[in-house]
Amino acid sequence: MILKRVGCQPSMPGPEQYFTGSVRIDMLNAPPAPARVSCASVTFEPGARSAWHTHPLGQTLIVSAGCGWTQCEGEAKVEIRAGDVVWCPPGHKHWHGATSTTAMTHIAVQEALDGVNVVWLDKVTDADYLSALGAHD
Repeated sequence: MILKRVGCQPSMPGPEQYFTGSVRIDMLNAPPAPARVSCASVTFEPGARSAWHTHPLGQTLIVSAGCGWTQCEGEAKVEIRAGDVVWCPPGHKHWHGATSTTAMTHIAVQEALDGVNVVWLDKVTDADYLSALGAHD
């Protein structure tokens, strides 16, 4: 068993090439092979977001604090709030982040395929980020 106590792993900024704005990543678990699932707590300050990306085996987002936005390619942007759970299917192009006025934290859980758990694409434009919200449940 490996126990990782809170505060024992350093926080890291979201890399500029994959994120816009202030983003903090706190790794929760990245176990050694043969395990393939990793998870991190990701905090987006207001206006911050990921670039467009896909996951070869999908991704689960568990919103733990605040209010944010997410969007899948070809679909309307939707609001996500603390307590919401989002499933992004394998290969589905999407982005997620804070709203323009509120911070948002989620736990991201993804599984790697041949060592790859994310494929980063182009950054989300301001026009896409600020587009109107779609209907949400």
